[in-house]
Amino acid sequence: MRPGSHGPGTPDGTREDGVMRMPARPQNVHQARLLRLLRDEGPRSRAELGDVVRLSRSKLAVELDRLVELGLVEGAGLAASRGGRRSGIVRLSPSLRFVAFDIGATSIDVAVTDGALEVLGHVSEACDVRQGATAVLDRALDLLGKLRDEGLIPRVHGTGIGVPGPVSFRDGMPVVPPIMPGWDRFPVRDAIGAELGCPVLVDNDVNLMALGELHAGLARSVDDFLLVKIGTGIGCGIVVDGAIYRGVSGSAGDIGHIRIDDDGPICACGNAGCLEAYFGGAALARDAEAAARSGESPQLAALLEAHGELSGEHVAQAAAAGDPASVRIIREGGRHVGQVLAGLVSFFNPGLVIIAGGVAGLGHTLLAEIRSVVYRRSAPLATGNLPIVLSELAGAAGVVGGARLISDHVFSPPPDPGPA
Repeated sequence: MRPGSHGPGTPDGTREDGVMRMPARPQNVHQARLLRLLRDEGPRSRAELGDVVRLSRSKLAVELDRLVELGLVEGAGLAASRGGRRSGIVRLSPSLRFVAFDIGATSIDVAVTDGALEVLGHVSEACDVRQGATAVLDRALDLLGKLRDEGLIPRVHGTGIGVPGPVSFRDGMPVVPPIMPGWDRFPVRDAIGAELGCPVLVDNDVNLMALGELHAGLARSVDDFLLVKIGTGIGCGIVVDGAIYRGVSGSAGDIGHIRIDDDGPICACGNAGCLEAYFGGAALARDAEAAARSGESPQLAALLEAHGELSGEHVAQAAAAGDPASVRIIREGGRHVGQVLAGLVSFFNPGLVIIAGGVAGLGHTLLAEIRSVVYRRSAPLATGNLPIVLSELAGAAGVVGGARLISDHVFSPPPDPGPA
């Protein structure tokens, strides 16, 4: 990171340029629940909120008035009468802002949301994560500066960051990420927190996509589901009872390195035969170029000559034009993903499986193969009512999930200090 280049914070959270201060937080569990209700369900009357949180009218008034004093909520007129005095409507403060950095293997997305996680501004650009943590995070902060210049960020109440590798959620840093040289144990949370003067959480990018689907996508009404991201790497977000399951150390869901074949190709992790070595972005490009150079696919050969290299997008384009070799590559990849996913479905018994990521752009040919394998190999009780679908959020899932991650943290009560 470039020391001081983005305006460091002072110990109390105040920016030296006077723009940002450490944001207010709810002071107890009642206030935290009220904030999450307003985030997830929109403005509500005081009477409606009282019905949900089961507080007395006087206690509810005390908690809401304190949230108003903290600048987290505000009044928004009067509700329709329910037979007596009209109740006041309460909403989240329009000044609440959350920032999300979705750092992928080949791109950066930066977004700003309001308290209800509506995206107010979103910028992205191509970027190679292999440039290293300092260069990539500096670029992410520069992109955030563009949104600040548009007047979208009076102050930042929290930042959620996703990266494409294993993350120690407790420590806020990647740990031995296979496709992220130079990132191992880089203190991402602390570095960005010092730059922005706000709470920061760091997680695997697939977990953020799962949170995005939970908040604004196909999983809004599902408490237990899997999100499989197929991109440069392959990972799985696991949601149990409406919350991300990370495992003991944060590595749950790293399905790209489940072994398919002991004698398979070498993976980026150094092992042989991993799922990712068969159908990650690099494997897809490898197989497509082999089909092009061998003469098996004239369409892919033409695309290779025109572009100098091939990607999943080119394979999808050739498959849509009826190229048999591209269809074969997609189906083989779907078969391998389905093989691993069938085991996960039998073990976890989810209510929904969402397929996402850049390679998921191969579309319904890929989806049909995955479905075929899972439905054939998993127990009928597990798959009898199991939808397997493509994500509809596309690139927005990660940034919405990043905002959801940090808002869950900011809208949480203070930790229990324990016995004196």
